[in-house]
Amino acid sequence: MKITEQIAQATRTLISFEVLPPVRGTNISSLYSQLDPLMEFNPSCINVTYHRAEKTFKHLPDGSYKSIEVRKRPGTVGICAAVMNKYKVDAVPHLICGGFTREETENALIDLHYLGVDNVLALRGDAPKNERFFTPEEKGNRNAYELVQQVSNLNKGHYLEEETLNESTTNFCIGVAGYPEKHCEAANMDLDLHYLKQKVDAGAGYITTQMFFDNKKYFDFVDKCREVGITVPIIPGLKPITTLSQLQVLPSIFNIDIPGELTRSLLQCRSKEDVGIVGKEWLVMQCRELMQAKVPFLHFYTMGKNLVVRDVLKTIL
Repeated sequence: MKITEQIAQATRTLISFEVLPPVRGTNISSLYSQLDPLMEFNPSCINVTYHRAEKTFKHLPDGSYKSIEVRKRPGTVGICAAVMNKYKVDAVPHLICGGFTREETENALIDLHYLGVDNVLALRGDAPKNERFFTPEEKGNRNAYELVQQVSNLNKGHYLEEETLNESTTNFCIGVAGYPEKHCEAANMDLDLHYLKQKVDAGAGYITTQMFFDNKKYFDFVDKCREVGITVPIIPGLKPITTLSQLQVLPSIFNIDIPGELTRSLLQCRSKEDVGIVGKEWLVMQCRELMQAKVPFLHFYTMGKNLVVRDVLKTIL
């Protein structure tokens, strides 16, 4: 079922989780072990991230180095099929621009259509780890707006090859990312909202936000979106803090602020267990306030912290 249909039919705030594909060489059972403890909460969907290939250098016997590309977390499409089959829940695969041509994207969309996947999350994706700026793939989409356009065109039966028989249309519900504290590359929030509205106007049916730890940032973001004419549902993205190092790592990577009250509480912790308790209590507070505001979803970036998310849900539900 489409995310927008789920929201329209819901009588309560829905739950969703985001997971990473297993590292290459790891069995899918490692993913199931993360999801199994969370399924008692009847999630409406499971998001599965997509990852571009990474360049590494292999040291050869003659002393030289060879550049190779390895996709460390392959299998997004297959994982979506496995999740839908095992748990009888909708899967939402991420689509990214980086590392993929438009033809490769079209082929992935056709595979997803055949599998009965109803939703996709269209993202530009990050620059490679060894590069400062994002560079699109040759013959690839340059940004999420173009990616949304491609999915929308396929929904209308418009394939890349004009000679293709346009008898079969897809029917994907398209989600996009939103940034309550502004995308790190945007000059200002006004420009960021301009680009977000472009994606919505191109066919996006809902928005999932970057993580945030101050609910006011989310509520202000929703208000700003409505002011510029963005009317689609806006799903808050949430993540538990579990280590003190995240006070530095999260702001630097995701361009987000950690509230002073939360920071002070974390710095007073005397053990890792204390940090986990503070982070969990803060997330519980966020969830309760968001549910009281009747947000459409609580979307959790689990990223290996499934047991923390489970404890939070046991507390609020």
